[in-house]
Amino acid sequence: MKPDELPSEIPIFPLSGALLLPNGQLPLNIFEPRYVALIEDALGADRYLGMIQPQDTGHKAVGDNNPLFDIGCLGRITEFNDPGDGRYEIVLTGVCRFTIARELDIRRGYRRVETCFDSFLDDLDSGDAEITNRAALLAALKTYFARRNLDADWKALNEIPDPVLVTTAAMGCPMKPEEKQLLLEAKTLINRAECLQTILEMAIHSVDITTARH
Repeated sequence: MKPDELPSEIPIFPLSGALLLPNGQLPLNIFEPRYVALIEDALGADRYLGMIQPQDTGHKAVGDNNPLFDIGCLGRITEFNDPGDGRYEIVLTGVCRFTIARELDIRRGYRRVETCFDSFLDDLDSGDAEITNRAALLAALKTYFARRNLDADWKALNEIPDPVLVTTAAMGCPMKPEEKQLLLEAKTLINRAECLQTILEMAIHSVDITTARH
C-alpha cells in the first residue's frame, strides 16, 4: 500500500485492552448496534476502520464519550461472517498506525476521526525487520506462559520471522491497557520487542513475589 492511499478520515472502534498492530490480525465479535452500523458502512466503502483505546477516566462505559489515546492503528476488514442473529464476526488486519488529527462528528452512533499517518509510514514496509533480543524474548514468553498455565506451539514460535513473533505475542498476551498502548506506540520493531520483554519479565516477577508470599 502507498502512503497516498491511506484514508484521511476513518470510523473508529474504541476498545480498552484491544491491540491491533500492523500486519497483525484481530478477530472481533460485533453486536452493539452502533458498531454493527460502523461495520456495515465500512463494508460498503473501503473496509477500513481504526482500532484505538479509550483512556481510563474511571467510568465503566468505556468507548462512549471517553477521551481517546492519541495513537491507534488502521485496520482493514479481511474476513467477514454474518451469523444471521444481528451481529457480525470479522477479522481486522492491521495496516498502519495513525495519530488523531481531530475528532469528527458522530455518524450513526459511532465516532470518526481525521487521521495523520506521517509518523508511522515505516509500518507499510517492515516485513524484513529483525530484533536483537529474540532468544531472551522467547525465554520470557515461555516462563510467562508456564506461570499462567497457558499453552503455545513453541515449535512454530521458534520458526516464525521476528516481526510475526513480536506482533503475535504482543497482541495475544493478556496485559493491562496501558501496557498494550506502550507496545502500540513503540517506534520500531526492536523497541517493541524490548518493551514486550520488559513487560513479560515484570509480570513474571510479580507472580513470583505473590507466590512466595503464599
